[in-house]
Amino acid sequence: MTYTVERSSTMHTILDPATEEVVTEVAGTSAEGTDAAIATARRAFDSWRGVAPADRARLLRRFADAVDEAIDELAALEVRNSGHTITNARWEAGNVRDVLHYYAGAPERLFGRQIPVSDGVDLTFKEALGVVGVIVPWNFPMPIAGWGFAPALAAGNTVVLKPAELTPLTAIRLGELALAAGLPEGVLTVLPGKGSVIGARFVTHPDVRKICFTGSTEVGKQIMAGAADQVKRLTLELGGKSANVVFADADLEQAAATAPYGVFDNAGQDCCARSRILVERSVYDRFLELFEPAVRRVKVGPPSEADAEMGPLISAQQRERVSSYVEGDGADVAFRGDSPQGRGYWYPPTVVLPSGADDRVWREEVFGPVVAVLPFDDEADAVAKANDSEYGLSGSIWTRDIGRALRVSRAVEAGNLSVNSHSSVRYSTPFGGYKQSGFGRELGPDALDPFTEVKNVFISTEG
Repeated sequence: MTYTVERSSTMHTILDPATEEVVTEVAGTSAEGTDAAIATARRAFDSWRGVAPADRARLLRRFADAVDEAIDELAALEVRNSGHTITNARWEAGNVRDVLHYYAGAPERLFGRQIPVSDGVDLTFKEALGVVGVIVPWNFPMPIAGWGFAPALAAGNTVVLKPAELTPLTAIRLGELALAAGLPEGVLTVLPGKGSVIGARFVTHPDVRKICFTGSTEVGKQIMAGAADQVKRLTLELGGKSANVVFADADLEQAAATAPYGVFDNAGQDCCARSRILVERSVYDRFLELFEPAVRRVKVGPPSEADAEMGPLISAQQRERVSSYVEGDGADVAFRGDSPQGRGYWYPPTVVLPSGADDRVWREEVFGPVVAVLPFDDEADAVAKANDSEYGLSGSIWTRDIGRALRVSRAVEAGNLSVNSHSSVRYSTPFGGYKQSGFGRELGPDALDPFTEVKNVFISTEG
């Protein structure tokens, strides 16, 4: 792999989390290299925003087609770099393709308005911001990169993208595919390396007009504070501690059978993970009886195997963090699934019964395959317990009562809710959080707005 920006001498070793074997080494971008890339992106912006809308759309479609042709290659990279199951990794590469195709329709539909006024004509225009910095986490390296760069590019911005230090390989390949598809040099630049170098420079560099950050709430707050100095625009998608609320009138068999996949997907390393299960007290014991075999059925194993449903955690450090909430705190473990022994950062699907809503495992984002289950008494208690969190990203509601489904959906403080399912993300609908889960919305028809400025122009018709 080759890079076009200056590199520091710092090398980062990429490990396969399923085997702990070395995959490759990637050179980190220096502060000087970051500045050079931003300068190139700023120069490219002057021409990219002037590309005819139909031509910009055509280039994005070519990029999407290039991703489509490389789906198996990208998926194999993600399996080795991130430990994602091959099934998930293929979906994730396909999601990048689909998001690019979706936003390829945007350049020709980036409409302004004509507003009725007296003595003239009033027009609005949606204009690109400039250089956008996209900072991607390690848990979903491909989709989250696409959610940032696709609408940004469609709106006429250029993008500098920093993948997570642990998982840069698919982002680097996506950058190569963009160039091969015909996107001009500097329109999309991938900068692997340290957040303390590259991300920090995105915050302080005056030519980076907006930052999209997905990651921890702690780091998001630091970026928000730093961006205030330049009143820099932000989209923040941060932590989550989502609730899965199961009412007594729900299809309990279905709710219990699907609950593992609402929290253990990607080994629980998902901001949307429904890691708090609230069950109406009258069916609490029955739900647990149904839930146990469903958890034990989750197939945890080598992520390259076609039937694997859950792979390893990303690192030894992450496994230690997850373990601290269970073994470290002496949590009451109700039951567990199985996971491989030996090399690799494996941790079994684990169900705990907290003593109350103050337990750390109930309140904090574990970011691993650990779910806590508590009973509730009635609808009001369910809503209160679901909202008793600093986070508000996602969640699920299980009930056959459509009135209750709507009432609880409106009452729960979260940006993405599913009724009788665990679906949170579709490229055609908005995604984002309440409270300390962040602000701004990605995906869907409105995602272009945060990448544009609205300019108002009044033209007098008076002589």
